[in-house]
Amino acid sequence: MKLNYKLLAYTGIAILFFACGTTADILSTPVENIDTSPLKVTDLTDVEKKNWGHLDLEKDTIPGMAVDRAYKEIIKSKKGQKVIVAIIDSGIDIDHEDLDGVIWTNKNEIPNNGKDDDENGYIDDIHGWNFIGDTYHEQLEYVRLLASGNTSDPRYSEAQTLYDKEYKQYTDRKTQYDQILQVVKKSDDILAAHFNKRDYTIQEVNAIKSSNQELSQAQQVAQSINASADGASLVEATEELNKILERINNTLNYNLNKTFSGRKTNDDVNDLSDIGYGDGNVKPREKTEDHGTHVAGIVAAERNNGKGANGVANNVEIMAIRSTPRGDEYDKDVALAIRYAVDNGAKVINGSFGKSFSPHSEWVRDAIKYASDNDVVFVHAAGNDSNNVDVKPNFPDDNVNFIEVSNSYIRVGSLAPKYGSKMVSDFSNYGKKNVDIFAPGSEIYSTVPENQYEFNGGTSMAAPAVAGIAALLRSQYPNLSATQVKQIILDSGLPLKTKVVVGGDASNVKPFSDLSKSGKIANAYNALIMAAKIK
Repeated sequence: MKLNYKLLAYTGIAILFFACGTTADILSTPVENIDTSPLKVTDLTDVEKKNWGHLDLEKDTIPGMAVDRAYKEIIKSKKGQKVIVAIIDSGIDIDHEDLDGVIWTNKNEIPNNGKDDDENGYIDDIHGWNFIGDTYHEQLEYVRLLASGNTSDPRYSEAQTLYDKEYKQYTDRKTQYDQILQVVKKSDDILAAHFNKRDYTIQEVNAIKSSNQELSQAQQVAQSINASADGASLVEATEELNKILERINNTLNYNLNKTFSGRKTNDDVNDLSDIGYGDGNVKPREKTEDHGTHVAGIVAAERNNGKGANGVANNVEIMAIRSTPRGDEYDKDVALAIRYAVDNGAKVINGSFGKSFSPHSEWVRDAIKYASDNDVVFVHAAGNDSNNVDVKPNFPDDNVNFIEVSNSYIRVGSLAPKYGSKMVSDFSNYGKKNVDIFAPGSEIYSTVPENQYEFNGGTSMAAPAVAGIAALLRSQYPNLSATQVKQIILDSGLPLKTKVVVGGDASNVKPFSDLSKSGKIANAYNALIMAAKIK
């Protein structure tokens, strides 16, 4: 996944921080074209930052999904039917204070008896299934291709070119950050020695008057960091740089390492019939493995309980399926995860993962069709490479040469929290044929392991926002089919014709309507109104 970077420059050194109703109940009228909305000229408040994806473009001039308005004016006290939403991801902290009340339990399975009580092929699958065992790190898919030595693969040469480029990029970056870290640490040591303490303040640094060149340079480094990084100190910069270097080293040691394999499940990854591997422990293996927990919170964090975040959907159970490591997921795991979700009662599936190489893409495509054939909505993140996925492939997908195999697959691009030319997240993939709709995905506040909350960004965050709308529709209007739910979400979105910057490239400006099939941004308020009118 492509990361967002925040540029921090000082003393000539650039630091990149990875930084159930009826029609009669509906008295409201849908919002339609908002292109005339004024730009929001003030910064978001702290409350708005944590909830912007639920706000309303018409009322707040923030490109959210009007979730709060939908609850206030339409849903009110109506709960609807319970809907199971499967989160296929990196694992979920099912004990989190904001999620523990919404976790799905397999009532046909007796916990921890070592038996497959419901005879579904998975032993002790109480809250879902973990297809990757204790795996944490993994290779990227194109690195696996190179490691296989299969030069007859039509994409082998492409994989080699990509590897050469990315390996050099990360080794150069490691060298750069190692050097930067040394500068920052040295500057901190010099200032600490000068003040005879580590907890010196920026005011004290600013007051330094010295002809000592080394001390003056350390002062400049501290001042530049403080000014460019929201008041960060050298100690905080050191901590952040160490985190960045850890990510770079992990990329080199695991993701781009041709000799590494993190898989420990003792199955044949090229045999789809080899099943039953893995275990029932759906929790993350590390605290830093927070992706799945964050995604789950966007869909279903308990609403209005006085805790950190509100999910989009208020009457769901989250089925936890762990299939995505730190690296690229295996096609086999994803295909079986989708089928597991369908077979065990999920009505909505969220897939916030993706990759550019997929050796068994047909397995996953068949599973997506299986979901559609069994009346399940599958919502998928468009990807974070700033690419046009009509041209550059991103897997999984639901089509071959743009001929779709599923009627209920929704691919979602990402929005940033400011309406206007920069409202499309700079990392978001797009495509008039292969992306369906856009939703809030930048700077989203949600749950992470150990009862914590953080801001994260990616199309990974936009997809569960739409999955939440799908769950709301299926809860309030349970007679709607998965196909109808998809069409309602696309048709009820806000159509925008304004021109936007694409891929964070100011020279690449396109009409927003050209970036997806619908040309719209998802809107829960409109979706519920439209659903009420369908017989």
